[in-house]
Amino acid sequence: MQLRYNYRTYPDALQRCALARAFGCARVVWNDCLRDRKEAHAAGLPYVKSAELSRLRITQAKRTEERAWLADVSAVVLQQSLRDLDTAYKNLFDSCRGKRQGRRVGPPRYKSKKDTRQSIRLNTNAFSLKDDGTVYVAKIGNLKVTWSRPLPAVPTSLTVTKDSSGRYFLSFVVDTGPDILPVLETDTGIDLGLSAFAVLSDGRKIDSPRFLRRAEKKLKRLQRELSRKVKGSKNRAKARLKVARQHAKVANRRRDFHHKASTQIIRDNQAVYVEDLAVSGLGRTRLAKSVHDAGWSAFVHMLEYKAALHGRTFLKVGPAFPSSQVCSACGFRDGPKPLHVRQWTCRGCGAVHDRDHNAARNVLFEGRRIVAAGRAETLNACGAPVRRAPVPAQRGEAGSPRKGQTTQAGSPGHEAREHVKGQGRSPGGSPAEAPFPPAPGPAPAAAVPNARAGSAS
Repeated sequence: MQLRYNYRTYPDALQRCALARAFGCARVVWNDCLRDRKEAHAAGLPYVKSAELSRLRITQAKRTEERAWLADVSAVVLQQSLRDLDTAYKNLFDSCRGKRQGRRVGPPRYKSKKDTRQSIRLNTNAFSLKDDGTVYVAKIGNLKVTWSRPLPAVPTSLTVTKDSSGRYFLSFVVDTGPDILPVLETDTGIDLGLSAFAVLSDGRKIDSPRFLRRAEKKLKRLQRELSRKVKGSKNRAKARLKVARQHAKVANRRRDFHHKASTQIIRDNQAVYVEDLAVSGLGRTRLAKSVHDAGWSAFVHMLEYKAALHGRTFLKVGPAFPSSQVCSACGFRDGPKPLHVRQWTCRGCGAVHDRDHNAARNVLFEGRRIVAAGRAETLNACGAPVRRAPVPAQRGEAGSPRKGQTTQAGSPGHEAREHVKGQGRSPGGSPAEAPFPPAPGPAPAAAVPNARAGSAS
């Protein structure tokens, strides 16, 4: 399993100049090689191999007068830039042939020196960890690093990044084994929304902190100041940096909230089921800003890789599953409902449902049904794959944005509850307790390491 660990680094003035040269050389090699392949394709010539590009655009280019400065940076940086271009083309070809899942990948594009985000990638030949806590990077020097946590293993690659706010980061890729947590007898279904960020099947709610909305007033002021500056002036560059730093703060707060909430959910439950929302489609509606502010995709991705890391079962329920139309008590399908309907009474059994809580329970039942049907393998206590016996379950869709008051309540566990209350408290308000008691249910499936690993928790 591969995990990525990011750390903040603080290069001095000379090291920042060396990093700028490395960013520029990697960008030039990328653009030169990309131009050769585009011209060959336009002329009807065969695909230019990487070995030929390496000889022409790196080895021989260093001996010319106009590209002699390529020798000022490590050769690993230039070779890795060419490998990244090869990876981009491979993703394009696999996507065209149907070998790559997800959205169709577009062709590689030229990189600009005006991009506010620059990066280089290195292998183990061009960097090393020192005993004094610094990281040596070839032809750059020893970089000071803020180690928020130790690396679990020796890193296999390093990416040095400068973001739009002028910060520098070191990103290590580490090969590590799973960290299996003790087996529990609880599972949960999660319904994602806007007013309530997540509603769990036991009735607990995680309030939506709305980090972007809370920072909008300051962002509007900074953006107005930026728009008044003359293009190309130093004052405009300073104003742009202020806007970028404010957006970075918003992104950091949202990421921290996602990590704490997802970690607590994974620790408290043996199996986690969540609806696979079409976020890209919702991001094109009138609710686009609120949808992107919530960050559902990043949160679900964290749940997925943390479940694989800690030996938990994780399953996405299909977006076509009508979780908000089905009664979680009797299974009667009551049909679609407008978004303003937050509570409804089942015409089959007369039960009164909160829309989000009912959807979360239906996601839980559908997840259990899929696991019990054998479409998701689990592991027993000895680590052997098993398939569970059938478990009765009901059918049922994720909740929708709620207009009006915000529901504030705790998240699973004391630590996450305190964090969510502190981040999501509205001015002058106090968080309310979840209106539904924990719902009993059958024991969940055992762990299944079927999620891909992502960035480090």
